Amino acid sequence: MNNLMPRSSSHWRSLPVILASGCLIAMIGFGIRSSFGLYLEPMTSANAWTRETFGLAMALQNLFWGLGLPIAGALADKHGTGKVIIGGTLLYALGIWGMAESNGVLVLQLTGGILVGLGIAFSAFTLAIAAMVRAVGPERRSLVMGVGTAAGSFGQVVFSPVSQGFISAFGWFNALAISAVIVMIMVPLAICLPNSEQSKDTTDPLHPDQTLRQAVGEALSHKGYLLLTLGFFVCGFHVAFITVHLPAYVKDLGMDPLIGAYCIAVIGIMNIAGSVASGAAGQKWSKKYSLSTIYIGRSVVTAALLMAPKTPLVMLLFAGAMGILWLSTVPLTTGIIAQVFGIRYMATLFGIVFVSHQFGSFMGVWLGGRIYDETGSYDGMWWASVVLGIIAAIVHLPINEKPLARLSAHALHGKPA
Repeated sequence: MNNLMPRSSSHWRSLPVILASGCLIAMIGFGIRSSFGLYLEPMTSANAWTRETFGLAMALQNLFWGLGLPIAGALADKHGTGKVIIGGTLLYALGIWGMAESNGVLVLQLTGGILVGLGIAFSAFTLAIAAMVRAVGPERRSLVMGVGTAAGSFGQVVFSPVSQGFISAFGWFNALAISAVIVMIMVPLAICLPNSEQSKDTTDPLHPDQTLRQAVGEALSHKGYLLLTLGFFVCGFHVAFITVHLPAYVKDLGMDPLIGAYCIAVIGIMNIAGSVASGAAGQKWSKKYSLSTIYIGRSVVTAALLMAPKTPLVMLLFAGAMGILWLSTVPLTTGIIAQVFGIRYMATLFGIVFVSHQFGSFMGVWLGGRIYDETGSYDGMWWASVVLGIIAAIVHLPINEKPLARLSAHALHGKPA
């Protein structure tokens, strides 16, 4: 695969090209993944599966996405992001095709669950964001993180209604097949991302020989990193539960299934603004306090939904409010990691934090299906989301955001870490 990555590409691998390619990868990869909840009702009806069956497959997808991302991050930090994303894209497309061909529960879990999960991990929008961040100076990192996250949200805006349109027009099988083809567009885009040696500020002159193992050990001994990891569990719980189960929840309320697709799209639209604003806020104010505010906001919005009359307008308003708070956690979480530990091993360190996020995703998706099958209602999950949001807000407050001593000393010498 080395021949896919030019040895000398500075004449065309410019900053605008890197940023555009990274944003398009985030848009396609996250957008396609965000549409899977639209397949819950048609696939379970066609195959006589329970919602827990489909939910377990999506939960496995989230789990293996989380388990695979630290490995993908380590490989990207060592060998280059582009190569890793190309391999992940092939897995992603193959898994979606296998999901369409699934004729049994086990096949669905292996393809739509494990294979797609690994494909998402190795082509993750967070890897693309890490590559984008390495291409700019420290003064623009938080903003670039916000823009990259917003690009993923724009993919959600585009692919939710488009996927629903494909399902309505061509059936769920053909819609999945089309999605697999679209995913392959990420291959040429990945070639445009910079290699590790082309990145800015990826080494620390005070500790030039720090290894990956030392960097991980340093992070795991930091209380703030552990609290950040714990809090990100709740983000995964919220996001995955809503992404997979909200369209079915809307249909259960007697509304047109298209309202569910619109809700997912509205979440993505509003998250564009939320993510960019979050990245900008991270440049000016405390990232940990911003994260606490986001989690409290999620609890308030969810509680308001439970107490409000269920109408299409209320659902769209809920989606809009939740969208502002959706992935706005990502620029702040990655920003704290970069601020405290530097960016040399940022993809790896965020990957470890993301494992917690995906354990939360697993619980959110699986428990959503399980509780619905047992009670006929999602109310228990909604209230659990409220409580967890409050807990996450509290967990972030003790985090120490100050850069490590080696980075602070580096800054004193007049050079960004």
